[in-house]
Amino acid sequence: MRVLLAGVDRECVAATARTLRRLSMAVDVCHDGAAALERIGVHAYDVAVLDSELPAIPAVEVLRKVAATGEGPCLLLLTQSPEVEDRVEGLALGADDVLSWPFETMELVARVQALGRRSVPALPPVRRWQGVVLDLPRHQASREGRFLPLSPKEFAVLDVLMRAAGVVVSAEELLEKAWDEHADPFTNAVRVTMMTLRRKLGPPALIETVPGVGYRLRRVAETAPARCG
Repeated sequence: MRVLLAGVDRECVAATARTLRRLSMAVDVCHDGAAALERIGVHAYDVAVLDSELPAIPAVEVLRKVAATGEGPCLLLLTQSPEVEDRVEGLALGADDVLSWPFETMELVARVQALGRRSVPALPPVRRWQGVVLDLPRHQASREGRFLPLSPKEFAVLDVLMRAAGVVVSAEELLEKAWDEHADPFTNAVRVTMMTLRRKLGPPALIETVPGVGYRLRRVAETAPARCG
């Protein structure tokens, strides 16, 4: 899942971003409405969290502009107002959810996760492929009952591959979905992460490289064609 956090309180935004990244989400941050609108226009976010007090361009205007396109991320509005009318107005302007201050970080995280599930085709929270089990709610992975100590990035990459269910995923798509906006498009991060993920998955090899195209999950029953010589 890729998330944008747009908030005025830099300390709160940074702390929330750290929490979401530990759950293998790719998180970008900004601190005004103009930057939020620009990033939403460039990146394919699943969820954008907007502070109602954003400067430059007000959060309500960001809501209107994104909602008017008929596409884009699910939008969570954070409001300082405890009034029901203000929360209803936020929903009417295009927010998919509204959360009033003060709130616990765990509630914000739960709402981001819930909105993220809306932004993609419905998939089971526990995914399975050839003996590999990816348990998203518990953030755990295993293969044939063996626990896999995956890093957040390895977990995110495996999730993207399992969502694709055998379809080739390019390195560019992996960077877009599992890394944030600071990822260098020429970095070898995808290759390195794929190498460590393969090692942790163990034999038989589950991830196949399609030269010049990307990566995909293979069925372990598949065998490579025989070579002569």
